[in-house]
Amino acid sequence: MTTRVTLQDVADAAHLSLATASKALNGTGHIAAHTRRLVQTTAQELGYQQRTAAEKRIVRQQSGLIGLVSADLEGRFSMPALAGAEDTLGVANHAVLLTNSRGDPQIERNHIDQMAARGVDGLLILGGETDARPPVKPSTVLGIPIVYVYAPSTDPADSSITVDNGLAGQAAINHLLGQGRTHIAILAGPEYYAATKDRVKGAEQAMAEAGLRFSAPTRYGNWHESWGRVATNLLIESGEQVDGLYCLNDMLARGAIESFLEHGIRVPEDVAVIGHDNWSVTATECRIPITTFDNNMREMGRKAARMLLSAIKGRPQRGMTLMDCSLIIRESTVSKR
Repeated sequence: MTTRVTLQDVADAAHLSLATASKALNGTGHIAAHTRRLVQTTAQELGYQQRTAAEKRIVRQQSGLIGLVSADLEGRFSMPALAGAEDTLGVANHAVLLTNSRGDPQIERNHIDQMAARGVDGLLILGGETDARPPVKPSTVLGIPIVYVYAPSTDPADSSITVDNGLAGQAAINHLLGQGRTHIAILAGPEYYAATKDRVKGAEQAMAEAGLRFSAPTRYGNWHESWGRVATNLLIESGEQVDGLYCLNDMLARGAIESFLEHGIRVPEDVAVIGHDNWSVTATECRIPITTFDNNMREMGRKAARMLLSAIKGRPQRGMTLMDCSLIIRESTVSKR
């Protein structure tokens, strides 16, 4: 029986790494021309034959490895998502390889090349924002199943899962209305972010359904606590009557609360403040604990892993899956009894 020549055999004979040999034969990554020719010549001399798509799927299913490539620098989203993915994948006897692309497309491609060379069964691509992103080039992943997490793919044929920010915006306004607040304003981050647009759109829809208008123009800036303070000061100086403030993240909410308190404005008695993200160090360590929305990233990781396992078995779930955010009620909107 003749032993089939493997890609590792080619790499060893050419005195190169497995990842470099894979890139050279599959036309991916930045490989010098002479290196590419060396690998191709070596493969031909050894009689190496690239596997068919079906054979590659079989090999990947036997590896027991899942690649998770994160663009989240601080780990606020990636770590809960990783924990959730491991909850699901561990039961299915899969291990997770975590890498961070730092939001750099070239670094992401390099990580994916390396994971593909190691025969991962599938990939979870996790973004740091909910803005849609270009899909990974097919030539890079060689048919490996992919699920895009938090930052969806722009290709509707891909499998993506993210949060329903529009529904969160509606729920934020409805919660304030439920507390008897009718003079409501919005404090936002950068206007161009998808999360900003979706949350504002949901809030506008809820206000329209209630037959109300916002008491002040929406103020756009950045996501930092300092902007929360500045924008709230501007709101107070404008003299606009406001009894409810929807901040699009917890840092803005904390800045707003601190500014209100410095001006002798009580929270929530005079103004109810609601945020988003449920970052514990921000939402619970504020002088007034913040009512906020949790993105349920751990559950998103679990669902993404289930979607990926289904795709590995040949049953991909195409299109966008939206997950609800959970409202966490604290003292910034509801007074202690």
